[in-house]
Amino acid sequence: MTQRFISYSAEVARAREQGQPLVALESTIIAHGMPYPQNLETAHLLEETVRERGAVPATIAVLNGCIRVGLDQAGLEKLARGGDMAKLSRRDLPVVMAQGGNGATTVAATMICAAQAGIRIFATGGIGGVHRGGQESMDVSADLTELSRTSVAVVCAGAKSILDIGRTLEYLETQGVPVIGYRSDEFPAFYTRTSGFPVTARADDVVTLARILETKWALGLSGGVVIANPVPVQAAMDSQVIEAATLKALEEAQKRNIKGKAITPFLLDRLGHLTGGASLQSNIALARNNADLAARVACCLNKKA
Repeated sequence: MTQRFISYSAEVARAREQGQPLVALESTIIAHGMPYPQNLETAHLLEETVRERGAVPATIAVLNGCIRVGLDQAGLEKLARGGDMAKLSRRDLPVVMAQGGNGATTVAATMICAAQAGIRIFATGGIGGVHRGGQESMDVSADLTELSRTSVAVVCAGAKSILDIGRTLEYLETQGVPVIGYRSDEFPAFYTRTSGFPVTARADDVVTLARILETKWALGLSGGVVIANPVPVQAAMDSQVIEAATLKALEEAQKRNIKGKAITPFLLDRLGHLTGGASLQSNIALARNNADLAARVACCLNKKA
């Protein structure tokens, strides 16, 4: 029944038929995470990175009420230009699709669509989490609960530094989601390589990562895995600089009463301005790094299948 809602690009359809490794890529980073034209350039960069590593990219979005797994140039351009592009999480998918609308998928929605398409590896920038002050506002990203129920591994540079990382990790622990640091004992904080918080376990090669995923799902333990891949050293930002900019951006958001799903795009945009574009370049570098690792894990898993 679900397949009637999904349309595959020719490249992805061919990969499915031939049993090639696939990597899901989200579309919110294109529509809501970066300005034009850097967002479109980044979308192409991530897809090419996956291909160079021997896997097939599957950028996911909802266009004209249909889940698109794999996008052509027109689809990517439509996302990058924005306009009527909704930001889709689990609750939004049926509403927007039933109305024939357009939307960019968040981590949660991309996981759902990837799982329906049989894709187990997904690369993104950073996962959502518990927002600062979340113990009072109850502003907790649906990404975290999705990770507890949908069996897709998410390769990311940790959680965005605008979040409460400690509470985010506590939530993931409660939900039984393994957080594996790739060549790191510490959970990264998006723009920075460290956060002061430990990961569940460390893996120093893709074979180990693939074995963990294979074992988890073979045991019948549904749900995802967070593969925390620190931003490359040369693209990492100074933690004090990014924290000062984050606090200023949060203060501006509070004054403007910006809340809910609008808060993250606003904060990322303000950080870009406050850091003179440095945070945007860091974002692009870490996203590419994650696409690279995800493709290598997907290829390793594919060999084991």
